[in-house]
Amino acid sequence: MADETPIMIPAWVDGTLTPVEKLAVHQRGLRHKAVSVFVVRDGKVLLQRRALEKYHTPGLWANTCCTHPHWGEAAQDCGQRRVKEELGITGLSLAFRQQVEYRADVGGGLTEHEVVDLFVAEAADDMPLVPNPDEVMDTEWIAIRALKKRVAEYPERYTPWLRIYLEDHAQVIFG
Repeated sequence: MADETPIMIPAWVDGTLTPVEKLAVHQRGLRHKAVSVFVVRDGKVLLQRRALEKYHTPGLWANTCCTHPHWGEAAQDCGQRRVKEELGITGLSLAFRQQVEYRADVGGGLTEHEVVDLFVAEAADDMPLVPNPDEVMDTEWIAIRALKKRVAEYPERYTPWLRIYLEDHAQVIFG
């Protein structure tokens, strides 16, 4: 039997950082903490296509890993945990780039209003990927320029946050 304990993430309620159940955070559009990881190799970034079972933005392409820290969890630890859980990746050195904030409608009456710690990690050529099918339906290594072109041509295929990162924060993320 699956663990039925709700995931509590850090969100601001009336100006105070408070543990709030993850789905409720998105339903209420609360400002909350998040982590995004970009794994790069040879001028390419690793994307994941979100599993169709995800409760928002299913089937859309996103950066390597985007997630929320559990209450009391450090951002870097969260990034390490989730790249392992989602993609089977271990042993990466996550380099903090910047903290950014955005707000986006993600469909179904849900809103992401995130304060995101952005991390980048350099992957070895032989880094194994073992995607968790409950989280990820596909992966792709793509050059940044080609990704920007695809997102411009087919924005509906990409998560709102990936589009925001590419438009507003690409220089910070990719240098």
